[in-house]
Amino acid sequence: MHFAAAAAASLYLAALAVAQSTNVTIIEVGSTTAAPGGIFQFVPPMVNATNGTVITFRFSGAPGNHSVTQSTFEDPCDPAPGGFDSGWVLISAPVTPVPEWNLTITDDTKPIWFFCKQLIPAPHCTIGMVGAINPPTSGNTFANFQNTAQAFSGNPGQAIGNLVGQGASASAPPGPIPPGVTLFDGVGTPLAASTGISVSGTSIPANGVATGATTIMNPIGLGITALLGMILT
Repeated sequence: MHFAAAAAASLYLAALAVAQSTNVTIIEVGSTTAAPGGIFQFVPPMVNATNGTVITFRFSGAPGNHSVTQSTFEDPCDPAPGGFDSGWVLISAPVTPVPEWNLTITDDTKPIWFFCKQLIPAPHCTIGMVGAINPPTSGNTFANFQNTAQAFSGNPGQAIGNLVGQGASASAPPGPIPPGVTLFDGVGTPLAASTGISVSGTSIPANGVATGATTIMNPIGLGITALLGMILT
């Protein structure tokens, strides 16, 4: 029994050491009108991270309706093929706990570009709500990426991405989802009127309305998304 207890304690300490050694970088998604740079920004907009680093996107901008969607340097306001996508997180007022999305870096040899694909009240990407992980210091810099985004014509693409992207991946959609927060589809499974999915243990029926606080809307609900976004951002 003493051996079993000692072994269990050793395993616990080993797991604790691994958890403590995990490098975590926090990026705030959205801000306030009083903040330098305004509402439509990632803070900080660019970070450097090695393989295994967890980038925690904290959806703290409230009210707000934002996404974290992978793009490319050449096409900053359109989802990258095979890219990651958090989906939209709509927050009507400041909440506790704040929803977060954890993205683990899997390839630190190439820059990772991302943007917010929300269109209301104006396309967030063209306002400058873009970000970068490991951007070069010359050539394809973050500043040039943001300038290209601000010069983008038309509406940013609305294709639904995946949890696993290019150079980074997530294992779950944003969470927790407390009352006052709505998570819209964007986890890699497009919803139709006759299908439902399960997210974080919550059953999502065909109409997109879940029991409890978590809600994932099907494509019919995206019109409601835009209306709420217009009111709240």
